[in-house]
Amino acid sequence: MADRIEWTRHPDGVVELQLARADKMNALDPAMFDALIEAGEALRRDTAVRAVVISGQGKAFCAGLDMASFERMGQDAASAVLGAGAVGTDLSVRTHGISNAAQYVAMVWREVPVPVIAAVHGVAFGGGLQVALGADIRIVAPDTRLSVMEIKWGLVPDMGGMLLMRELARSDVVRELTFTGRIFSGEEALQLGFATRLAADPRAEALRMARDIAGKSPDAIRAGKRLLNAAHMHSAADLLIAESVEQKALIGGANQKEAVQANIERRPPRFGAAG
Repeated sequence: MADRIEWTRHPDGVVELQLARADKMNALDPAMFDALIEAGEALRRDTAVRAVVISGQGKAFCAGLDMASFERMGQDAASAVLGAGAVGTDLSVRTHGISNAAQYVAMVWREVPVPVIAAVHGVAFGGGLQVALGADIRIVAPDTRLSVMEIKWGLVPDMGGMLLMRELARSDVVRELTFTGRIFSGEEALQLGFATRLAADPRAEALRMARDIAGKSPDAIRAGKRLLNAAHMHSAADLLIAESVEQKALIGGANQKEAVQANIERRPPRFGAAG
């Protein structure tokens, strides 16, 4: 994993992951697929992490599928798209919960229990865009070029893109981008709903935001992410119950009391580990 993703663990609980294949614009090859899944699964179990930032080294966030890998796999397009960790070439096989291996590269960030922020610059094409869409928040440089590029290769987005895009943009917008594969800018991504905000230096802004989040109660942050993940899957009645259950668990806890006390005393909070 070390030759594909560079980890930095900051003292405040922020973990930074940098795609470290700059000579290939961080394109997705089997080793990168494996590294992203391994990183996500490690962070799922990490009780000390408070927020995560994903960025790309060099000139791009991620240029999508490594075409050299695609060509080596010849006519076996299913294997090329599924990447490392595939079970045969049957994309319908669920290897990671509700996902197959390729889908989990993007969906795993929803399972990390703390906010995940993607800092996007250069290009985010195809699978690279879908990895960014799996994050909770996207900070994008205005001149970034993005594309739902799968149609160029006679394919459809299949790394969770259909599920993730429908949360962010109107159906006709998703259809247009899927059918045309056209390249759009970071500025347009903000207008369409794919970018959370723009920044000239997305990584610096993402780290600033992550540190702000890391200073909040870790119990409340994790509860909030659980509720937000559930919002698109639960009925109104079930979601209201889930709110109440999460809030009941938070009230009176050590970190909740510390949040109140720190505000009263006008000092930075001193939170313990997430409960």
